[in-house]
Amino acid sequence: MQRGGHVVDPGVNSPQVTSKFAVLFITVQYNVTISTNGPEETAVNHFHNGIKDLATIFFYMLVAIIMHAIIQEYVLDKINRKKHFSKTKHSKFNESGQLSAFYLFSFGWGASILFSENFLSNPGSLWEGYPHMLMPLQLKFYYICQMSYWLHTLPELYFQKTKKEDIPRQLVYIFLYLAHIAGAYVLNLNRLGLVLMVLHYFVELLFHVSRLIYFSNENRQLGFRVWAVLFVLGRLLTLSLSVLTLGFGLANADNQGFDLATGNYNIVFVRISVLAGVCLTQAFMMWKFINFQLRRWREHTSVQTIKKKQGPSKSKGKKDKANGINGVNSHAADSPRSRKEKSS
Repeated sequence: MQRGGHVVDPGVNSPQVTSKFAVLFITVQYNVTISTNGPEETAVNHFHNGIKDLATIFFYMLVAIIMHAIIQEYVLDKINRKKHFSKTKHSKFNESGQLSAFYLFSFGWGASILFSENFLSNPGSLWEGYPHMLMPLQLKFYYICQMSYWLHTLPELYFQKTKKEDIPRQLVYIFLYLAHIAGAYVLNLNRLGLVLMVLHYFVELLFHVSRLIYFSNENRQLGFRVWAVLFVLGRLLTLSLSVLTLGFGLANADNQGFDLATGNYNIVFVRISVLAGVCLTQAFMMWKFINFQLRRWREHTSVQTIKKKQGPSKSKGKKDKANGINGVNSHAADSPRSRKEKSS
């Protein structure tokens, strides 16, 4: 092709420009190669965070939207058509189905990173050597995927036609997830963040699996009882690890100071702010949890009182079987979605 007397090959520059632009979105950025000294010198790749990560997060947010649609259409919708759930159960079943898949994947992947990097065998590694600016590929990509997933839930509020009254509650827990995960990532507290995410995701996985089991058989509620115990223990462990790392480990470290170049944020203000944020979130979750348990107890008590007043009956009408007694829904465990308010 000739332009103004010059021969131009359209295939020379455009593919290179496009490929460089695509790499920015697809691959993990900020690679640092570190040579290890020894009998055989080897090179190890590590990564740090930066502004270009926003492009990668955006791309994998789109991937998360696609995966969400695949799970919904090829798994959850087929089960819904067979079970003929009510609108309320339909919504809760879809939510628990999506979150169970995500929590299972995130818990398994996060646990494998903990074992491969030996974070569990040496709790001191949560604060020793801070700032943990350089991360192995798996750890950085794990954080990228976590932030991408929770960002994808924002457009899903529209795609799933969420009720207007439910949107504020949904936004609260989405914001809390993003704030804690992004905070740990930016402040180079990625090791502590990973441990707390794996712990939290295990408890949440148990709850949503228990709710799926309950929808298949309403007499199976043992999972909710186990979840209630583990939920409280999870909050205590989260607070203990946070205080141990921020209040003792980093507070007694030698590298006190604030330095953007090295990613060091080990100053009193940052430590107190992070610890306060964690404590407030755990208190908020416990408050929601206690309210949920009290509400279930009141519902159960009211149903038992009505039964005593009515006395034993040999038969029940179809309306009683469907809606409880005198319109009081006796399936208290069918409202675990209310519990999700606390898990933000």
